[in-house]
Amino acid sequence: MYIEQLYTNCLSEAAYYIESEGEVAIIDPLRDVAKYIRMAEDRKAHIKYIFETHFHADFVSGHLDLAKKTGAKIIYGPGAQTGFEKYDANDGEVFSLGKLTIKAIHTPGHTLESTCFLLMNEEGKEEAIFTGDTLFVGDVGRPDLFSGNLSKEELAAMLFDSLQKLKQLPDTVKVYPAHGPGSSCGKNLGPNTHSTLGEEKETNYAMKAESKESFIEEVTSGLNTPPAYFPVNASLNQKGYSSLDDVMLEGLKPLSVSAFKSEITEDTIILDTRKATDFTQAFVPGSINIGLEGRFAEWAGSLLSFKSPMLLVTEPGMEEESIIRLTRVGFDQIKGYLQGGMDAWIAAGEKIDMIIDIEADEFGMDINYDQKMLVLDVRKELEFDNGHVQTAVNIPLQSLRDLATIANIDDHDNIYVHCAGGYRSVIASSLLKRQGLHNIRNILGGYEKIKQVPKMPLVAAKELLN
Repeated sequence: MYIEQLYTNCLSEAAYYIESEGEVAIIDPLRDVAKYIRMAEDRKAHIKYIFETHFHADFVSGHLDLAKKTGAKIIYGPGAQTGFEKYDANDGEVFSLGKLTIKAIHTPGHTLESTCFLLMNEEGKEEAIFTGDTLFVGDVGRPDLFSGNLSKEELAAMLFDSLQKLKQLPDTVKVYPAHGPGSSCGKNLGPNTHSTLGEEKETNYAMKAESKESFIEEVTSGLNTPPAYFPVNASLNQKGYSSLDDVMLEGLKPLSVSAFKSEITEDTIILDTRKATDFTQAFVPGSINIGLEGRFAEWAGSLLSFKSPMLLVTEPGMEEESIIRLTRVGFDQIKGYLQGGMDAWIAAGEKIDMIIDIEADEFGMDINYDQKMLVLDVRKELEFDNGHVQTAVNIPLQSLRDLATIANIDDHDNIYVHCAGGYRSVIASSLLKRQGLHNIRNILGGYEKIKQVPKMPLVAAKELLN
């Protein structure tokens, strides 16, 4: 028996490779499936099953391409209505994998078709359970993402009943969820990516709930608005999508400077995936920066249109990585990339734009005399409430997708933008620039550096409570 968790940090996503006697099952694969195929080939095994725990909302799964390339059977739990061929597992149905068996346990609540897959070892004992978004480390899947006509309270009631099934299993059973910390599929996932049922029974608030009523209240309260791309991804996973090979063939077209310019239309997105510190020095006018070094795919899905054609500017050699990570959240409309990157653009004598970077201590001096200063804090509301610059206006980055929000900002102001560490503020600055606001300064190091500046006028969390 061989089990490997294949974890992707920028999406907080876990896929799983299970092997016995040369037979392989893949659980919740990402869209770029070459690694699973290569892994099986290296181990002289073949992929027999693709188990999907539910219709994922936060990434496009690789089930279709993986099935096409390997002949493996796609398996969903009861009630999964799809636009492609798959096998519907019954609650309690058992599948053989070499000397192992895998049992489907229908656990509706996060979604109606949510199903956990229980792995029994060579001795027939419960070894591990792959819980998808039903049970996380320290949390459970939120019941408001892909619920059809049911309310979040109705789905939460189902989730409570589903967890009772899991509670009947031995404490020693390993818990392998689909997500780890940072995922928006739960409220507050724990720091680890795996656990045991015993640990979750002792520490997970949802597993400790004493009544269905208290569980429903706890699970449905405090839910933030989910990222804008979640419905798009859930629909793609249910109905089907283009082959990744076809998307890559189109997206990996190298474009000369003149060809790149000819592809730009009014609704074209020019996405620059370079590091924030490189982007601010020089970029193609109208570009949006989302750097690969952060939670790239999530921010792209949250802020960019899935309907607009997209052109890429990357660090040379990072074109394929940029496209793969975009396709993981459903971007299929990539029309090519700037060959030679920004060096080629500058060498051709084309116009550039830039964003002024300033250090936190310089911001500290400006704040004392700049009468036109607007301090724009683009962190999340909870981050802002935990401490902020006294005069700051809080507009979370995800809200800047709304043009009405940007319309409230006056270009006559000196706009000083910051986040926590400097990644999100450059994304925000590029969005503001694209909408015609140019009097912008990006504060390097964000709030982490700002709060270290002596005599900086700050509002602390404890003051907000008084």
